[in-house]
Amino acid sequence: MSDTPKKCAIVVAEHLPNGLAVNAASVLSVTLGAKVDDLVGNDVKDADGVTHPGVIYTPLPVLTHSADGVSQILTTASDDEELFFATFSALAQSCKTYDEYIERMSAVPTSDVEVVGIALFGPKRKVNKLVGSLPLLR
Repeated sequence: MSDTPKKCAIVVAEHLPNGLAVNAASVLSVTLGAKVDDLVGNDVKDADGVTHPGVIYTPLPVLTHSADGVSQILTTASDDEELFFATFSALAQSCKTYDEYIERMSAVPTSDVEVVGIALFGPKRKVNKLVGSLPLLR
């Protein structure tokens, strides 16, 4: 990882009920952990010598934005090679199994995918520019 300060953020569509917003954020955070190298720190030991699994080394705010705003963030992130992003769709959220998700997604053109959440990772200044003014999910 470069010396440039990095930042993560998750943005979910503000129209989602809290349960679906938390679901979208949790799915996106797992994806970030799986796709971004060295995002999770090493295991640590407490004073009693008990080992605790490593956690993300940087804050991970969960923010909200309008559905159009989430789409605008996606468009901007898509055009920037320094930003990693992952999306979560309403279609994915409605599926009961991963096989169902694969099958249903294969029939939907990209332009018709309703993105309800996006995870970002990249240079701190670029992530801040995209999400710095957004409110936290409450």
